[in-house]
Amino acid sequence: MSSFDPVEILLIEDSLDDAELTIRALRKRNLTNRLRHISDGEEAMHYLFDGSNQAFPKLILLDLKMPKVSGIEILRKLKGDPRMKVIPVVILTSSKEEQDIIESYELGVNAYIVKPVDFDKFLDAVSQVGLFWMLLNQPVAR
Repeated sequence: MSSFDPVEILLIEDSLDDAELTIRALRKRNLTNRLRHISDGEEAMHYLFDGSNQAFPKLILLDLKMPKVSGIEILRKLKGDPRMKVIPVVILTSSKEEQDIIESYELGVNAYIVKPVDFDKFLDAVSQVGLFWMLLNQPVAR
């Protein structure tokens, strides 16, 4: 995918294993044609806010615990930007910490999902998230 192709799903995940599982689950539902994976928070901030993107993603899947810039900081900036605050953001993380959940919702996250440890449950959860946000949800027209 070139940098000019519109991205529908932006996956921000530092764990390559979790990213591969997420992509596999979305691929099973034919939802990976325009997916971009970014593996650290700093790169995600650059991608989203450097001004070179012509179109915004339809969905952002965001891990919280990442190197350089945390998912909370990315979420804070996304939901504080009038152009991007309407993009659905789903936290997909291993953190069950109450403070992470509270802060994510206070910042405007659309859903908070703790990654299931079981492989099949993980694939099913990601698949359902992709189907809902990409096919059933009615996004804001831009």
